Amino acid sequence: MTERSAQSPPVTAVQETVGESQTEAAGEALGRTLRAGSVALLYGDLGAGKTAFVRGMARGVGADADEVSSPTFTLIQEYAGRGCILHHVDLYRLEPAEIEDLGLDDLIAARGVVAIEWAERWNGRPTDAVEVWFEHLGEDRRRIRTIQQLPVT
Repeated sequence: MTERSAQSPPVTAVQETVGESQTEAAGEALGRTLRAGSVALLYGDLGAGKTAFVRGMARGVGADADEVSSPTFTLIQEYAGRGCILHHVDLYRLEPAEIEDLGLDDLIAARGVVAIEWAERWNGRPTDAVEVWFEHLGEDRRRIRTIQQLPVT
């Protein structure tokens, strides 16, 4: 688990998107800010836009967004970006013991960017991860709330 010795209060950003392309654009914006070792914890119901958001994150880190699909059955997908690999993880079908066996700490230590759908199922979530909360507002509208701990400078 990754921890920072000093943190400032979290920064929260809220945006509403209409349609998959705007949800992807929000993910791309976040992806551009992430560096090797970053973790994004994604929370939201089925159909809330998590995979579309990760597609945008892939574009933001320089990976081929067209390759991104939900890893529900494969559990972990990897996409090569500029200088790092985006690890896309889906914990939806797993029990806590199975999650521990995935080696998520090893993925983080490998210094890739890690995006984890259904993150609430993982008890070992890093405290310095970016949290992204999705709320389905009806039809193709979503509210996306991003919470990020910034280091004290």
